[in-house]
Amino acid sequence: MNIPRLVIAAPSSGAGKTTVATGLIAALAARGLAVSPHKVGPDYIDPGYHALAAGRPGRNLDAYMCGEERIAPLFLHGAAGADVAVVEGVMGLFDGAAGRGELSSTAQVAKLLRAPVVLVVDASSQSRSVAALVHGFASWDPEVRLAGVILNRVASDRHEELLREALEEGSGVPVLGCVRRTASVATPSRHLGLIPAVERSADALRAVRDMGELVAASVDLDALLALARTAPPLADAAWSAGAEVAAVGGRPRIAVAGGAAFSFSYAENAELLAAAGAEVVAFDPLRDEDLPEGAAALVVGGGFPEMYVGELSANEPLRRAIAARAADGLPVAAECAGLLYLGRELDGRPMCGVLDTSARMTERLTLGYREAVALGDSVLAEAGSRVRGHEFHRTVCEPGAGDPPAWGWRGPAGPRTEGFVQGSVHASYLHLHWAGAPRLAERFVRAAAAFGARPVRPR
Repeated sequence: MNIPRLVIAAPSSGAGKTTVATGLIAALAARGLAVSPHKVGPDYIDPGYHALAAGRPGRNLDAYMCGEERIAPLFLHGAAGADVAVVEGVMGLFDGAAGRGELSSTAQVAKLLRAPVVLVVDASSQSRSVAALVHGFASWDPEVRLAGVILNRVASDRHEELLREALEEGSGVPVLGCVRRTASVATPSRHLGLIPAVERSADALRAVRDMGELVAASVDLDALLALARTAPPLADAAWSAGAEVAAVGGRPRIAVAGGAAFSFSYAENAELLAAAGAEVVAFDPLRDEDLPEGAAALVVGGGFPEMYVGELSANEPLRRAIAARAADGLPVAAECAGLLYLGRELDGRPMCGVLDTSARMTERLTLGYREAVALGDSVLAEAGSRVRGHEFHRTVCEPGAGDPPAWGWRGPAGPRTEGFVQGSVHASYLHLHWAGAPRLAERFVRAAAAFGARPVRPR
């Protein structure tokens, strides 16, 4: 299958690749093209902006969590029917999982996709040195095809002239666009990065439109499209959720928390639940006062509940309903924000009280990939199951693990246990991409089907 594609990378974080990638998606979509947006790594926020720009889900490509053998199949699944795909990188081009070489780096994904790379360079405070920088990135790994440069934060016409001359003389990599330093797009951020698009509504749409207009005016869209079309066909078959799991009978209804407070999810997780036989129904804990009717299981993913702690706490009917259903054996899978919501309280405000733990915001960022093992059976994982996930939070739970805990892994300070397995509840800080461990989805749907088949009890 041949999908024209580009990888938008940078020498480091903060160079402007999110603005360029999102703007490029929006600019190509404005031309009437079907654009498939992708993001390297575990990021949830950038794909939200990509989705607004493209009008279709933003998809993550994470070789650590999903396995490098699934990158091209997952890409082809997400890009089905698209005219062109734009893949935004993570951190610097060659930065990946710490201590794991190129694993999960933008460079690795570009090689797995056989995609040309466009480097977004922050050109402020340099002129001829830009050629040495680009030359170094172009020659570091011959298997990475660095095929173009977009110069960002260019100060003036004279600055642009100096940069172009240096690159023409010293790098052999063509300049495909220049974005002026005076150009600005309002993309407010907070402690974990950009504010998710779902929280900003009209502001997010305006920001995406502005990014599209900025990129359309600053880069050579025709040259970028021509470059994307040089990517060769991929021999892999597209990933299929139905090929990864066995369908469970009974069609249990699984409620999935969404809305502004719980906006972190991977599209493939819901697709796997559906392929395993579930009916997936979204609801918003900020507004809905009960779980969807007939819910036989509950998924509460990540997000920013600390920003909505007042509204979540004030929705007492839903908190009580979740506590009662969990006590009755409702299968629950919660991660990060979901863990906080199921605890006794968050920053002193009452939460669901399903778990005997309290959470609070801190100044310390916990961040990184984890290779974990399930320390006991749960509705989500069988004892001994190994998964790869990611932590990213500034909150802390006290205690941080139950008896039994959800996971164990070896960290810099030695072995660590984390999360809670309590009856039919599995809750943890660990974010998981179920495409990397599809048996989790099938096991969870089986638990939901078993719960749904029980005799109805009065509530």
